[in-house]
Amino acid sequence: MTGRLPACVIDIGTGYSKLGYAGNKEPQYIIPSAIAIKETAKVGDQASRRLGKGIEDLDFFIGDEALEAGNGGYSVKYPVRHGIVEDWDLMERFLEQSIFKYLRAEPEDHHFLLTEPPLNTPENREYTAEIMFESFNVPGLYIAVQAVLALAASWTSRQLGERTLTGIVIDSGDGVTHVIPVAEGYVIGSCIKHIPIAGRNITYFIQSLLREREIGIPPEQSLETAKAVKERYCYICPDIAKEFAKYDAEPNKWMQKFEGLNSITKQPFGVDVGYERFLGPEIFFHPEFANPDFTTPISEVVDTVIQNCPIDVRRPLYKNIVLSGGSTMFKDFGRRLQRDIKRVSDARLKISEQLSGGKLTPKPIDVQVVSHHMQRYAVWFGGSLLASTPEFYQVCHTKAAYEEYGPSICRHNPVFGTMT
Repeated sequence: MTGRLPACVIDIGTGYSKLGYAGNKEPQYIIPSAIAIKETAKVGDQASRRLGKGIEDLDFFIGDEALEAGNGGYSVKYPVRHGIVEDWDLMERFLEQSIFKYLRAEPEDHHFLLTEPPLNTPENREYTAEIMFESFNVPGLYIAVQAVLALAASWTSRQLGERTLTGIVIDSGDGVTHVIPVAEGYVIGSCIKHIPIAGRNITYFIQSLLREREIGIPPEQSLETAKAVKERYCYICPDIAKEFAKYDAEPNKWMQKFEGLNSITKQPFGVDVGYERFLGPEIFFHPEFANPDFTTPISEVVDTVIQNCPIDVRRPLYKNIVLSGGSTMFKDFGRRLQRDIKRVSDARLKISEQLSGGKLTPKPIDVQVVSHHMQRYAVWFGGSLLASTPEFYQVCHTKAAYEEYGPSICRHNPVFGTMT
């Protein structure tokens, strides 16, 4: 055990990928999940055309470098959409640079823990196994469900006796928000819900608010300005009408000023940040502001998910609502969510009490939303936590087993980490 190098933990998301070594507190690298390749506009299957190229195949960039190379005749692609890998050829190349260029690891010496989105297909796990074992020749691979890792990460704010792998994970990144119920480390797949509101939508919404009102933002920088405003100034308010009144009463106190630099003329420009501060993230609770097709607030979605679950796990789920991902980092997000879910569940208990004619008084439901320090990289940190336990090496799929049975061994990854 002692001479073994630490495992590599790679969490590839729709917006950003987190790369690092197990046992660390935070990922070494957080890079956009983008890859820039030279593409020639010819007819034919792209994957087979990319193969017969020779050395040009190594000519690509990932992460921030990819976004910069996009100006220089490279086309920028995103191998992952909504959490699920779309282009495996690009995925392999993305992993190649992640391992060799960023982590500087020799893949044959490290076990790997990769993450997968909820409802990932078994075929996708097989593809991942093929890439890892065939191309990189890794000694061991474990594919973990993101929700379970997020639950493990929330242990940092819990006492030892309270560590549980039952809970409901609200995972909101850049591209998509999932509400995932987990019972004893197993995801209740039939009850998962997607919410088409995530970080990117908030950015677009803030961008449109700024565009209507502010002049002087250089058009090519309006997206990054909106993103900076979102990350620096936004918060969740308890009551939107009161918030508007507050801003109108004392604009000087609440308005913020964003200073930027025009990337072309190098002239400074200023933006007044007003209602955007609370209206941006408010679309979690009032999605109809930004998306006319989807109008269910996040608190109702969470409540519906829990009500769909088997009756014996409902109370434990209400008691352990775990936040994960960058878009849950807004100030007071957890508090507002807890309040709204409590309202919905209390109203339901009241109705059942009325229906029974006052004969039954249901036991009140304990609603707890868990916020913790590791929220932003919760999935990666959970992976780092679990991959640094000796148990991890026992549940990994090994190279020997892969050569014996083939990629189908990776269809099932046993739950571990329940030992506390």
